[in-house]
Amino acid sequence: ILGVRDIHADHAASHIGKAQGIITCLRATPYHCTRRKVFLPMDICMLHGVSQEDFIRGKQEKNVRDVIYDIASQAHIHLEHVR
Repeated sequence: ILGVRDIHADHAASHIGKAQGIITCLRATPYHCTRRKVFLPMDICMLHGVSQEDFIRGKQEKNVRDVIYDIASQAHIHLEHVR
């Protein structure tokens, strides 16, 4: 956007964008759940034995928190790549 032509800057911007997208999805989860929609990766949910209904009902059990932690960890990994 500023005319920067550098592959390293492009790579860093890509990882920042991915991290921001993941975090935006996590932050919007309570809002979407009130509308009975869950946009979290089902493979991670299934890994922890969590269903979409668990999110929609607002459960805060350890396995639900583990799903959120795993997804947030992916955003953190992208930020580490940027550093």
